[in-house]
Amino acid sequence: MVKEEEQLLVPLDDFLKAGIHIGTKAKTKYMEPFIYKARPDGLLVLNVQQVNERLKLLTNFLSQYNPNEIILVCRRENGWYAAELFSKLTEIRAFNGRYPPGMLTNMNLDSFIEAKLVFVVDSWIDKNVVKDASKIGIPVVSLCDTNNDSLNIDLVVPCNNKGKKSLGLIFYILTREYLKYHKKNFDGKVEDFIEE
Repeated sequence: MVKEEEQLLVPLDDFLKAGIHIGTKAKTKYMEPFIYKARPDGLLVLNVQQVNERLKLLTNFLSQYNPNEIILVCRRENGWYAAELFSKLTEIRAFNGRYPPGMLTNMNLDSFIEAKLVFVVDSWIDKNVVKDASKIGIPVVSLCDTNNDSLNIDLVVPCNNKGKKSLGLIFYILTREYLKYHKKNFDGKVEDFIEE
């Protein structure tokens, strides 16, 4: 157990307290392999080890890009605070709320931007940006709960993508690892990413 815990991005207790492993009562075929078990109340539980491994992949993937090459889209209100802080600290552009249609595909729009990677908090509610990115061949990474689809997603990170504590922990980890890779100081705490 000690060896496994040493390889976790944060102590196991932090993952469990944040509920990063607690899914929904629904599951999609794609998310099935990430599910560890179903609780008596019907909620599905994700495998924490797989969540951790996919978070490591995501941090490595994000780190290959400069901040101005990535956009983060978060329509889920519980993630806005953490996404905004992540954006401020890493300088990765974040769009909270509704994705402006055509922002990636229509050069005639004032809001048009170029990106090399799209990161979404929920592939279902952020499906418009996922569609736009896939049309023009931009890779998409997504946080996915047990009920998410993986259509047009290049890297799925299984997790609770609905809870404030879970999203706060995820953005804390991503910020810390991204800044460490780019040799920048970071002295934040998980609590900084969770809005009261």
